[in-house]
Amino acid sequence: MFQRPGKKNQPPDNILDTLQIPSELRRDLVTGDWIVIARARAKRPHDFTVQREKVAVDVKNDPFINPQASGNYEPVLQYTDAATGEWTLQVIPNKYPAFTSQGQCMVPRNRGPYAVIDGRGFHEVVVFKDPVRDIAHFSRDEATLVLRAFHERLRALSTEDCVQYVSIFQNHGKEAGASLAHPHAQIIALPVVPPDVHGSLRGSRKFYEKNNKTVHATIIGWEREEAKRVIYENKTMIAFCPFTSRTAFEIRIFPKAPQPRFEDVDPRLLSDVADALRASLRMLHDTLDDPAYNFFLHTAPVNHGDYRYYHWHFEILPKTIIWAGFELGTGIEISTIEPEKAAAFLREHLPSDV
Repeated sequence: MFQRPGKKNQPPDNILDTLQIPSELRRDLVTGDWIVIARARAKRPHDFTVQREKVAVDVKNDPFINPQASGNYEPVLQYTDAATGEWTLQVIPNKYPAFTSQGQCMVPRNRGPYAVIDGRGFHEVVVFKDPVRDIAHFSRDEATLVLRAFHERLRALSTEDCVQYVSIFQNHGKEAGASLAHPHAQIIALPVVPPDVHGSLRGSRKFYEKNNKTVHATIIGWEREEAKRVIYENKTMIAFCPFTSRTAFEIRIFPKAPQPRFEDVDPRLLSDVADALRASLRMLHDTLDDPAYNFFLHTAPVNHGDYRYYHWHFEILPKTIIWAGFELGTGIEISTIEPEKAAAFLREHLPSDV
């Protein structure tokens, strides 16, 4: 096949004409990392629907139907229905914790060329009463209760010795790491600041020092101005598919007003946060047929430092792909749908009750 000089490794012109530019690299404004939008491999929403293994709740053997009767610890926080007197949400210590209150606090020791510290911290489970329904199908009051539990436990754990950061997250679906079908979230208080958060803090501080404004306010302002990727907005919160989405249908939820720590949120505004979270999860559920996903809270460390350059937020990552050699070898994620198109598809399923 004839090829023009200088185009030895290029596909034929007619293919380039058909595909135009087959991909686009976008650089994250916070971390500086690159992601790839692979237009040539573009898909529609049904192409991202993965027939995940949906495990029915075995009520007889479900340890969260009656947590204490199943041998779980007494709750550190519990909400009760005033009319029935029954619990509606419990926060209990994890029976198999990744971190415990045992050990020394941040006393490093050497092991060969490495530094080692005790895994001192806390690991808790936020158990929802309903064994089937998840936040996507909660009412406003039910979802607000979940956010209230996150808020209360974060405030409590932030005062504990050794704790430097509190991670709050939910794994939905076996492919996302959920070991039990009964819906629940988790809270882990760590003695260190995780590397992902540390990288976000570093990038946010660098942007603030250079531009005298926060990077997240800049992102939110541009998203609202373009309105291409916004999927939900209320008085205090905004949800959008980020311009530099790491995976298809990624969603981020931000408060419009700058605030570094989730524990400092006015409790009266938690219902707005709950609406944004449940609306986002419902749209994912209805667009992608209940995909597996992880969502987590990013918030400033609890050491009461000056983090005016940072905004707390939730990130939702549906399990639409499996990292392969390119992603593992480069750390660059490939998304096969533009976030602008993903947002348009999600908006088609905006729930009417938010």
